[in-house]
Formats: sequence, C-alpha cells, structure tokens
Amino acid sequence: MEPRTRTVDGEVVEESSGNVFADLDFRNPEEHLVKVELVSRIDELLKARGLTQAQAAKLLRVKQPDLSNMLRGRVRGYSVHRLLRFLAALDQDIKIVIQPAQCQDRKVARGRISVVTL
Repeated sequence: MEPRTRTVDGEVVEESSGNVFADLDFRNPEEHLVKVELVSRIDELLKARGLTQAQAAKLLRVKQPDLSNMLRGRVRGYSVHRLLRFLAALDQDIKIVIQPAQCQDRKVARGRISVVTL
C-alpha cells in the first residue's frame, strides 16, 4: 500500500498509518505499539501510586535499572505477557477480547491488535 501524501504550506507531508513503528518500517510494528501502550499504562499507574522506581521495581520483581529502561521505551527484552503480569501486579484486571475484524476500507481482511484502557 502506497503512503498517502498531501501538500501543506508547500511541503509534501506523508500521512501516518497510525502506528509510528509501521511508518518507520519496524519488524512486528503492532507488537511494538502494544508494548509501548502497555508500558505507558504501567507508568501512569506507578505515578498515580507515587512509587519511587526502587519501590516499583521491588513490586514488579525487576531490577531498578531495568525498570528505568523499560519506562524510557526500551521494551525489547519484555514480552507482552510479562507486561501484562506487571499490570496484574498493579491490581489491574486484564481482559482479552477477540472479535471479527472490521475491514470495510481494506481490500484484504486482517485483524488488528490494540490496547484499550478504561
């Protein structure tokens, strides 16, 4: 699929797909986006509790430098499952919903993976 472009103030602008990792040609862009969204929620919960990184690391059973790296977006060493376990440790219920893909504007039906927080 060709990227959509348009001109804004004389400059050609490429429209985002909605996933920066796909736009930058990462392998497994949906997985990267899901991980970043989960880490963002973990960060919000830690801040809401007023925990230091040392306290949070102890709660999540990771080393503080590893937690710091994760919160700065370095998520390669973390599986989605492990991030979900961190959320559960922060008293979050996790529901996985599977439903038919809504592919009205796409020629080929393909499901998507996303994170929805309430």
